[in-house]
Amino acid sequence: MTSSYHQQLQTKIDRITAQFSEFTPPTLEVFESPEQHFRMRAEFRIWHTENDMFYAMFERNDDDKQKTVVRIDEFPIADQSINDLMPKLLEELKAEPKLSSRIFEADFLATLSGEMLVTLIYHRKLDEEWELAAKALADKLDIKIMGRSRGQKIIIGDDFVVEEFELLNRTFKYKQIESSFTQPNAQVCKKMLQWACDAAEGSKKHLLELYCGNGNFTLPLSLKFERVLATELAKSSVYAAQWNIEQNQIDNIQVARLSAEEFTQAYQGEREFRRLQEANIDIQSYDFDTVFVDPPRAGIDDETLKLLQRFERIIYISCNPDTLYENLKTLTKTHQITKFALFDQFPYTHHVESGVLLEKI
Repeated sequence: MTSSYHQQLQTKIDRITAQFSEFTPPTLEVFESPEQHFRMRAEFRIWHTENDMFYAMFERNDDDKQKTVVRIDEFPIADQSINDLMPKLLEELKAEPKLSSRIFEADFLATLSGEMLVTLIYHRKLDEEWELAAKALADKLDIKIMGRSRGQKIIIGDDFVVEEFELLNRTFKYKQIESSFTQPNAQVCKKMLQWACDAAEGSKKHLLELYCGNGNFTLPLSLKFERVLATELAKSSVYAAQWNIEQNQIDNIQVARLSAEEFTQAYQGEREFRRLQEANIDIQSYDFDTVFVDPPRAGIDDETLKLLQRFERIIYISCNPDTLYENLKTLTKTHQITKFALFDQFPYTHHVESGVLLEKI
């Protein structure tokens, strides 16, 4: 481990340990990231000069108003497959005016299983000539390509990749749709999934999951419970979750298209939802003892927090320590922290992903 990575990780450990000390959690479990080639996504501007074209990012100056263009020839934090593709793609774009004309961004989405989707974004309308050139490029580089411009989306191959990895002695497949949220650090994601499954050991009842996304945690957690009800509001994520459930041949999960707030209303009998009836979901048939939550940065609303306090166990994955801290002020009135973890999902940044297991006092 390099000293720079060790120093930034230790800063996060010190911060989290100090911030949450008042809750007297157990010893913090720390899950490190690879130092390089850990990021499965990368987004670059395409910068044009009079006789050249290159990948670029912007660096803010001290006054936070001016931006400096930084040329990017390699990107060590990105997956090796992205680094290998970057110069090949750029060379092909430069050689074909139909592809390079008025292009201003290239986004890469890679998987551990070897699939790659590249999104090329333009300041012009894409025509049939562009599509033919893009198809030839996709075939030559063995990648999927999506072309975007205002009001246009042209898909060459698919608008998704399928990730595969081993966990709990089986292979899981995940559809990851372009522009939808996916965990950017696949190696740390696997560690998070294993930690969550370990935290879920011993249940004899059912799991409720709020904010399930594409089913990232849902699939492996389903092996630890008799039945699972997962909720998610975004239609694209619900679609991906249902695809993932089917492809992995898991039969004990139902997905309800509800927000956390809506689920609370439905669970408490305050409101009926046609979406539940259409999906043939009977909330009252579940006997939950564990709830899993991975909320957005804003954390969990007050009514949902009250709902969580009813369950024996709460497994909480957080991307924002500050909102986790605020939520724990409520949850620790009824529960105590029995597992505490830091996942270094975003090395070399101030962002911290953490996990807590809370059990009823």
